[in-house]
Amino acid sequence: MPVRTLQAAVSSHLPFEDLDSLEPELLRRRFAIETIDVTTARFPIPAVEGCDLLVVMGGPIGAYDSANYPFLAGEIESIQRRLAARKPTLGICLGAQLMAAALGARVYPGERGSEIGWFPIQPADSEPPPDWFRPLLTADLRLFHWHGDTFDLLHGATHLARTELYANQAFAIEDYALAMQFHPEVTGLGLERWYVGHACELHQKAIPIKQLRDDAHEYAPALLNAAAQFWKLWLDYIL
Repeated sequence: MPVRTLQAAVSSHLPFEDLDSLEPELLRRRFAIETIDVTTARFPIPAVEGCDLLVVMGGPIGAYDSANYPFLAGEIESIQRRLAARKPTLGICLGAQLMAAALGARVYPGERGSEIGWFPIQPADSEPPPDWFRPLLTADLRLFHWHGDTFDLLHGATHLARTELYANQAFAIEDYALAMQFHPEVTGLGLERWYVGHACELHQKAIPIKQLRDDAHEYAPALLNAAAQFWKLWLDYIL
């Protein structure tokens, strides 16, 4: 009997914020990947709600700003239905914030400013991290961050990580949902597209692109290795 091809849908808000290091692991598992530009889509989207794995990517807008970006209301409702059905869902940065909003948590601008660059994460204080999350907590590993918003932790969620600036960096819901403010998926080469796409924000906040590039050269190789372990362990856990 032929093995059924698994379907992964990627909710994309910007073309250059893509799966990057996650894509090879999905392809190794013979996933068929469909990337959907949700900014111009009409909801509900069957692929988003019915796929085996939904990955909600990042973007530079707020999950609370549906007045300016009306598609957000439909996207949040779609994620809400998916999570209610306990279907595997991953949210990164804005994707994590949209998941939090879909689950009823408050999402809002962080009071301590933007967190942009390479910073370590620490395990949450509440309980030991699950084994599949431990590769991202390796000593001296730095994760890439690019966000200014944060969210309240949900009742019943497993708090996974924090940083010095923001306590709520990652949470899981049982064995089907994972939300992360940081970006374990990025690679040094892939970030070159970010420096162009987010040039205005970097200029406005006086963040030197050279420093980000130098930091990526130093920290991205270790992240790539850790992320490869993490993606494998996490996908084994949820699927």
